[in-house]
Amino acid sequence: MFDPLNIVLIAAAYLIGSIPSSVWIGKIFFHIDVRMYGSGNAGTTNTFRVLGTKPGILVFIIDLFKGYLATSLAMLNPTLVQAAPEALITVQLILGIAAILGHIFPIYANFKGGKGVATLFGAILAISLFPTLIMAGIFFLTLFGTRYVSLSSIIAGISFPLLIILVFDFDAQSLIIFSVMIPILILITHQKNIGRLLRNEESKADLSKFNLHSSKK
Repeated sequence: MFDPLNIVLIAAAYLIGSIPSSVWIGKIFFHIDVRMYGSGNAGTTNTFRVLGTKPGILVFIIDLFKGYLATSLAMLNPTLVQAAPEALITVQLILGIAAILGHIFPIYANFKGGKGVATLFGAILAISLFPTLIMAGIFFLTLFGTRYVSLSSIIAGISFPLLIILVFDFDAQSLIIFSVMIPILILITHQKNIGRLLRNEESKADLSKFNLHSSKK
């Protein structure tokens, strides 16, 4: 667990998570900082809201891949590969958390990032493939049904511990604990979104065309 190589991998996972895809895409292709529009958040939801559908999907894919890649760094440590599954999963989760923290507090973007949901998806995809694929399906079904990215994230997050504990019956305690923490974290980071949803003020993702507009704050 405290292998010096693991410390290096954790630092690398944070740096990978820090890549501010929405900020860079907004500045390079649209000459704007997405954090200056909409909710002021540098994540998938605000990218959909500010830049439109195509950039939103691209940011989601990049941020998801950040989590997947960062978590997969554990395989570079031969000691972990040969260790018990519980030890490997625990380090993978730590790397995933480092990537999520990097996304939320990116060193490349003045520590002002997004909420980390897409990066979280990628991290757990590397650890628990089928539960995460089902959770992703729930996310997209909810998104296409409601067009609310935030609501889709919340519902998908709540489904994950149910899938891990009740459906797939994982026995790795670290994964079970982490799965329960996911909906709690998502609910905490989406408090403003929940308030806007309850007031019917949350902006919907435009899934029919590419657009650029601000939303209610």
